[in-house]
Amino acid sequence: MNLTGFASPWWLLLLLVVGAVVIGYVYAMKARRKRTMRFSNLELLERVTPKGRNRVRHVPAALLVVSLILLTFALAGPTAEQKVPRNRATVMLVIDVSLSMEATDVEPTRLKAAQEAARSFAEGLTPGVNLGLISFAGTATVLVAPTTERDGVVHAIDNLKLAQSTATGEGIFAALQSIDSFSSVVGGAEGPPPARIVLMTDGKQTVPQDEYAPRGAFTAAGVAKQASIPVTTISFGTSHGSVQIEGKDVPVEVDDASMREIARLSGGDFYKAATADELKQVYASLGEQIGYETKNVDSSKPWVMLGTIALFAAAASSLFFGQRLP
Repeated sequence: MNLTGFASPWWLLLLLVVGAVVIGYVYAMKARRKRTMRFSNLELLERVTPKGRNRVRHVPAALLVVSLILLTFALAGPTAEQKVPRNRATVMLVIDVSLSMEATDVEPTRLKAAQEAARSFAEGLTPGVNLGLISFAGTATVLVAPTTERDGVVHAIDNLKLAQSTATGEGIFAALQSIDSFSSVVGGAEGPPPARIVLMTDGKQTVPQDEYAPRGAFTAAGVAKQASIPVTTISFGTSHGSVQIEGKDVPVEVDDASMREIARLSGGDFYKAATADELKQVYASLGEQIGYETKNVDSSKPWVMLGTIALFAAAASSLFFGQRLP
C-alpha cells in the first residue's frame, strides 16, 4: 500500500493505547505465571502441559493487537496517489492543413496519418474534457467549439481539407479566443476550467514570415503564457518530405526549432513525431496527461479489510486453542 499521508493523523495516538494493551498483557502473563508457580506442582505441570502450548496461547492476543493496529491506521484516513479522470478541462486541438501535409514521407500522407491519430485521440479522451477543433492554413477556422460530444469533432477531423500557406499564429490566437468564449460561459463559482492547446503542424510559419510579428506564432505563444494556457506542440514529419506544386517538387522539411520555441514560450511541452506510429504514441501520451490527474484519495478500505480479517482470526484462534473468546 503506497501511502502519501493521513487525512486525520491524530487518530494515530490510539497506537499509544495499543502499546499500553500490549504492556498490560505482558504484565498479566507474568503475574499469572507467578501465581501458577506458587501453587502448582511443577513436575506434574511439565508432564501434562506440552511446551508448545504456552506459545500457541498467545496467538489470539497477537492477532488482536495486529487488528487494533490496522484499524487504527484506517481511522487515521490513509491516502494514496491515484489517477482519476478529469471532470472539467478544455482542450483545443489545432491542426495544420497547409499543402505540405500532402507529403508522402509519412504513409499514406501526413494529413491522413494526422487524421487517424487525432481521431483516436478524440475518441479516447475522458468524457469530462471539453474538446474543440481548429484547422489552419493561410487562416484559421474554428470547426468545433469545445464540447464533450466527440462525434462532431471526429466528423470534422475526417473532413479536413488542404489549403495554401501556414499561419501558425492565427491558429493559436483562434484557439485562445475559443477557449476564452467557452470559459466565460461555463466558468461558474470555481472559475474557468483549466485549458490547453494541442498544436500539430509540419512546417514553418509563412504568414506572416516573422514569428514575432503581432499575429506571429511566437507572439501568440507569449499571449497564451499570460493566459496560463500552455501550448503543447507536435512537430510532425521528416526532413526529406516534399510535395508537387505547379509541377515542381518542393521540399517541406519540418521545423522542429519553431515548435520547440512555441512550447517553451507558452509553458507547454514539445513532441517530435516522424512516423504515423510515433504520432499515435504522442497522442496516447497526451490523452493520459490531459484526461487524467493525480490526486490523493482515501485508501482506508484495505486497512479496514485486513483489520477485520485479523479480528476474526483472533476470535477463531481463541475458540480453537482456548475454547473461549479473547
